[in-house]
Amino acid sequence: MNRLLALTAAFALVSIVGAADPCKSGPQPDQRPGPYSSLVCVGKERGTQHCYICESADRPIVVVFARTLHDPLGKMVKKIDDAVKENKAAELRGWVTFLADDQTKMDRLIVKWAQQHAVSIPCGVFEDTVGPPTYLLAKEADVTVILSVKQKVVANFAFRAGELNDEAIADVIKSIPKIANVKK
Repeated sequence: MNRLLALTAAFALVSIVGAADPCKSGPQPDQRPGPYSSLVCVGKERGTQHCYICESADRPIVVVFARTLHDPLGKMVKKIDDAVKENKAAELRGWVTFLADDQTKMDRLIVKWAQQHAVSIPCGVFEDTVGPPTYLLAKEADVTVILSVKQKVVANFAFRAGELNDEAIADVIKSIPKIANVKK
């Protein structure tokens, strides 16, 4: 009986410690972000399938994958939007790709969310909750942020539901100069 109780306690401790591990999702540093297209909801390509990876080539990019619309995401994306405007000379690009089964159900919600948070960078839907196959986005990742330049990932951030807070947002934003300040 004592062995069973000790074994159960040890398993519970391992489960708790395991849950605190950082979330890992998507292409990691030095990997190449692959092409994919999404159905654009916000942006000049609205209503079309578009591949921003293809369009960006070697330029610095910030790619956000998200499963849910929420205020912390809006706060972060607005700061990314501001960074894109501040780094025009570096040709910094940024966009958000929501992962959902049905773009038509998400479209008006995304448009409203973007307006609410004053987001002007493109937002689209990849119509599969798993995400682009080559990206290997973790199921438990609610938000994955990939920073890349010259077709190589420089930084990757992944957050489970509820983990995207002011400190996490600051970490993402302070990493943008790593890609925006790279010589062409």
